[in-house]
Amino acid sequence: MTETAEQKTRAARRPRADGERTRGAILRAAVSLATVDGLEGLSIGNLAAAIGMSKSGLYAHFGSKQELQLATVEEAGRIFDDEVVQPALAAPAGLPQLEAVCEAFFEHLRRRTFPGGCFFSGAALEMGTRPGPVKDAVAAFQTGFAGLIRGFAATAIEQNQLPHGEDAILLAFELNGIILAADANFVLHDNPAVLDLARQVVRRRLGLSGHGDPGRR
Repeated sequence: MTETAEQKTRAARRPRADGERTRGAILRAAVSLATVDGLEGLSIGNLAAAIGMSKSGLYAHFGSKQELQLATVEEAGRIFDDEVVQPALAAPAGLPQLEAVCEAFFEHLRRRTFPGGCFFSGAALEMGTRPGPVKDAVAAFQTGFAGLIRGFAATAIEQNQLPHGEDAILLAFELNGIILAADANFVLHDNPAVLDLARQVVRRRLGLSGHGDPGRR
C-alpha cells in the first residue's frame, strides 16, 4: 500500500516530537541536578549516569558541556516563568502582584520543584565569577526578574497603593533580598516554617499585615 502525503508527514513529525519530549525530560533532570551539583558540576557524563542514558545519546542533543549548560539555564527559566512569573502576572496590577510574585516564589520552594531550591539563586552565586555565555544567561534572567518586581512596585506607587515617598527600586531590592534569604534558609534547614516567616516579612513590608487599605496611611 502506498503511503499518502499526509501519512508521510505524520510519520516525519512523530520522531521529531519524540525527540523534543526526550530533550525536555533530559533538561528537567539537568536543572534538578544543577541545583545540587551546580552548573559547573553538570556534564554530559554525570547527567548520562543520573538518567541512565548513554553519553552518545546525550551528545545527539547537546554537542558540548556549555551547550548543555545554556540549555539548562533556558529550561530553568521556562519552569520559573510557569511557576512564579505567570501566577504573579495573573494577579491584579500593582500591590497584589507584588504579594503574588513573592507568594509564588515561596510556593515554588515549598513544592520542592528542585532538590536544591531555586535554580537561579544558586546559579547566580556560582557563575558570578566565571565570565562567559552561561554567566550572561543567568545574569539576564536575574535582571529581568528584578525588573519585573520593580515594575510591579512602580505600578503600586502610581496607583497610590503604597505610602507616598516609596521608592520602586529600593522596594524591589528589599523584596528580592527577602525571597533569596528565604531560599537559602529553606534549603539549609529544610524547614517550611522559614517560608511562613518570609511571607510575614513580605506582608509587613507591603503594609498588608494589618487592616484597611495600605495606601491610605
